[in-house]
Amino acid sequence: MVFLGACSFGILSTFVKLAYKEGFTLGDVTGTQVFFGLIFLWVMVLLRKLLGGKSNSTSFREKLTLAAMGTSTGLVSIFYYKCVQTVPASIAILLLMQFTWMSLVVDAITKRKMPTASQVSMVLLVLVGTCLAGRLFSDQLPNFDLAGIGYGLLAAFCYTIFLAVNGKAGNNLHPFTKSALLLTGATILVFTIFPPVFLVNGALMNGLFKWGLVLSVFGTVLPPVLFAYGIPKTGLGLSAILSAAELPVAVFMSWVVLQEDVWPVQWLGVALILVAILAANWKTIFKKNKKAGAFAVAE
Repeated sequence: MVFLGACSFGILSTFVKLAYKEGFTLGDVTGTQVFFGLIFLWVMVLLRKLLGGKSNSTSFREKLTLAAMGTSTGLVSIFYYKCVQTVPASIAILLLMQFTWMSLVVDAITKRKMPTASQVSMVLLVLVGTCLAGRLFSDQLPNFDLAGIGYGLLAAFCYTIFLAVNGKAGNNLHPFTKSALLLTGATILVFTIFPPVFLVNGALMNGLFKWGLVLSVFGTVLPPVLFAYGIPKTGLGLSAILSAAELPVAVFMSWVVLQEDVWPVQWLGVALILVAILAANWKTIFKKNKKAGAFAVAE
């Protein structure tokens, strides 16, 4: 589920680029994403309640705290989409991928325990893969500016906080409810920074509606729900490594949809990241297969 949530995030940069090409602004893109996402999630919460789904009780203070923590989701969108505006997509995704080592640092601080050698190795492998995928080792570096780098690193830090929040807070709530509360906080933040003028200026009917639907489903509905299910079980360190799947998806989408040139060295970087993801889960997969085999023998 964490892997699929990361893949969903990887799709976003391609569609944001397409929305920018049609003349829509950062406020339009982020605003419609959280607006439609908020509607989808609260409708899902309501339908689940009407169908008799069990709901765990929680205090208003806990719900308010979760909504406040959800501002990190809104900040990820704002900073990352601003980064996509100012630097090439390959560099933007590379900067966002810095959450891999940031998450290990946060995990080590909160648990007061140093990361394992295997975790450090996997992160190093992911970082080498991101550098290859971003063509940083080539003699023709893409153009970028310092402001764009800053926005990208801020997006990575906020994404780290988002992963940590999903793993620590509101685990007694159903993922639909937890995700809806997180997105409520994100929506309040985004609408405070970018007032939702798209609701009255006709932008929705001029093409923004379709981008809002796509970005909300893949950016604010699927990832939070999948992460809410998966991260408490995998932990922040492993989740950060699994979330590196975002880069291969972003590279593939830019190649297929945007028809951007993808160099062989970039595919090598993608392959390294996939190897890191597989290696990070190898013990878990092996243990499950071993337990399944032992159970079959017992039967």
